[in-house]
Amino acid sequence: MKRNHLSLAIGLTLSLAAVQAHAQDAAAAAPASDEVTLDAVQVTARKREETLQEVPVAVTAFTAETLDKLNIRDISDLDAQVPNLTIYAARGSSSTVTAYIRGVGQSDPLWGVDPGVGIYLDDVYIARPQGALLDVFDVERIEVLRGPQGTLYGKNTVGGAIKYISRGLPTETSGNASVTVGNYGQMDVKAAIGGSLDERDALRGRIAVASLSRDGFGENTRTNQDVSDKEILAMRGQLGAYVTEDLNFQFAFDWMEDQSGVRGAKMLSPNRFTPLYQPMDDRYDVRNGMPNVNDTTLKGISATANWRINDSWNVKFVTAKRESDTETNIDFDTTPQPIADVKAFYRDQQVSNELQLNYDAGGRHRGVLGIYQFSGEAGGQVRNNFFGLLFGDTQGTVYTDSIAAYGDWSFDVTDQFNVDVGIRFTDEDKRADVLNRGYTNGTYTVPTNIVANFDKTINFTNVAPKISLGYQLNDDILIYGLATRGFKSGGYNIRAQATAVPRSAEPFDDEVVDSFEAGAKMSFLDQRLFLNVSAFHNKYEDIQLSVFTSYDSDGNGSLDAFFGDFTNAGSGTVNGVEVEYQWLPTRNWLISGNFAYLDAKYDEFIYLGQNIADEQEFTNAPEFSGAFNVEYRTDLANGGDLSARLGYSYQDDVVATTEIVRTGALPITQDAYGLLNAGVIWNTGGAWSFSLQGTNLGDKEYRTTGYNLNAALGVVTGFYGPPRQYSLTARYEF
Repeated sequence: MKRNHLSLAIGLTLSLAAVQAHAQDAAAAAPASDEVTLDAVQVTARKREETLQEVPVAVTAFTAETLDKLNIRDISDLDAQVPNLTIYAARGSSSTVTAYIRGVGQSDPLWGVDPGVGIYLDDVYIARPQGALLDVFDVERIEVLRGPQGTLYGKNTVGGAIKYISRGLPTETSGNASVTVGNYGQMDVKAAIGGSLDERDALRGRIAVASLSRDGFGENTRTNQDVSDKEILAMRGQLGAYVTEDLNFQFAFDWMEDQSGVRGAKMLSPNRFTPLYQPMDDRYDVRNGMPNVNDTTLKGISATANWRINDSWNVKFVTAKRESDTETNIDFDTTPQPIADVKAFYRDQQVSNELQLNYDAGGRHRGVLGIYQFSGEAGGQVRNNFFGLLFGDTQGTVYTDSIAAYGDWSFDVTDQFNVDVGIRFTDEDKRADVLNRGYTNGTYTVPTNIVANFDKTINFTNVAPKISLGYQLNDDILIYGLATRGFKSGGYNIRAQATAVPRSAEPFDDEVVDSFEAGAKMSFLDQRLFLNVSAFHNKYEDIQLSVFTSYDSDGNGSLDAFFGDFTNAGSGTVNGVEVEYQWLPTRNWLISGNFAYLDAKYDEFIYLGQNIADEQEFTNAPEFSGAFNVEYRTDLANGGDLSARLGYSYQDDVVATTEIVRTGALPITQDAYGLLNAGVIWNTGGAWSFSLQGTNLGDKEYRTTGYNLNAALGVVTGFYGPPRQYSLTARYEF
């Protein structure tokens, strides 16, 4: 499910920061005479193992079992489970991610533009959004940390972090296999196996594979090809060498190939340049004139060393390399005419190293010190064809070299009062080597003019502090206050149009969020009710915005072309409240959900010398969102169990695209909507389980994002979330 699909549907359960992902199982397994309670899931939000209920930060966690119950197919489905999280596939792609937390994020997937929400795969930061919409298979846990994580995670986690943690290496052989079939020709096959490779359990391995396919939600009516289809192959492998009880090495690799076609975009209003092509009835059908190619290949390797020096000190070192390549075709006008046709090639590679030193002697203080190094090279080429008359390209490379030192320490001042302090220093260089030109025709071989040609470097430094105060009022209630800073470095716009807009070749500034948060994590009714509440006030400075800007390409006074501009909007204030709950009224019933309120406003937005803050709205920042979910579960005579879930999720109206809209104009928006989801799961009591799942049962039409290039190209299009879907899964575990 895309976007604030809040599809807590299929499963209900834990949408909360202190909920136990195993809660349903604990309740169902207890005899009728036993007391039914909830437990808190283990997380590593502060780079050490703790329960959700004792971590004084806003974090939501999901175990593998909960992800299966909720039918989480990729991380875009998580937004239903997490307050103030918006995450979806970026415009025309299937596996490129757009993520926002508490109104902070980045919608532009072009190279040289960093995300506002950091995504981590097994402790490794994924720098580029291409391929980062991770599919869920053989996962141990996913954690979503809300708010700036500038101390421990630092780089580009100004809005928050999503941590995807693969299953570990078991000593005994175990595995699973599943097959899912559904409407639209869905056929997903997943399998994993792992265990010891020798008699001493010193060498262990695990491998997991997934084949995920589905027919299109729509078709290209000109070519009869599917659009908005899915065709993904993925693999992950691990090998661990446990030299002694105190020393081990782990090696991992992952690979993903996405050969899905382009996503269908609906024309929202007629294009004045092609009056014969009116908007189509189906929200997924297209009549694009460009190839149905949108391919991404992603691969990564990593090595981790863990050494327990003594009972108090542990050292962890992680080194990793990642690469990705993408070819995509974007028919902005969605017609056979070459009004705005773009072909793009992206390439990326990164190397990162992190050294952590953890201390915990079981006394009144504990913490972590670390050094993080990152080197990245992101480049590509984008070829533009406007009206079959104007041809140009964007090509170049952005080089990033970053190093940071951090520390985070927790002090138990008394048995009830805790202080956590942290700081991170970051030094980052951004270099952009850019050459953007115009051409005589669509072969892109004979240049006519150069609109940007520069090789520049800029340095950014930042100090991000944090202080957190926690008070354990009693065994069941923790209250906390938190002040922290998040930082995202600036850089250069790879799409600069220095001839028409000279400032576009100048660097944009880094952005900073200073966040102040207060919250409580509470347990009532003998741990049958979890209630977690947080309220925050964020000061958002030098907001980075990527917007499409129209300009006059030939000097005749008309706006006939556009480029991707990048600017700092100024400042904004974001206030919000988040509530997460889970309640077991009896051993058979479970009620859970969340409620989120967000008030995001620009304080200053300078455009063409004027402050237009009152005219602009934050992207992906609905004022209200939430979900209510209920599950009934009962034991069966054969030792199995049966559960049925129903969930309803709601999102308020939202601005779906980042654009500068002056008074009288209308941005691309999505009105308030709700989604209904349901699921039935049968555990046989043995190795087999079966589940029937349904999402968006009302077949609600809702936009996730779009393009507004009306001024220059007459283009106003929208991309929509998935339609009604249902599936049946058979799973075998051994």
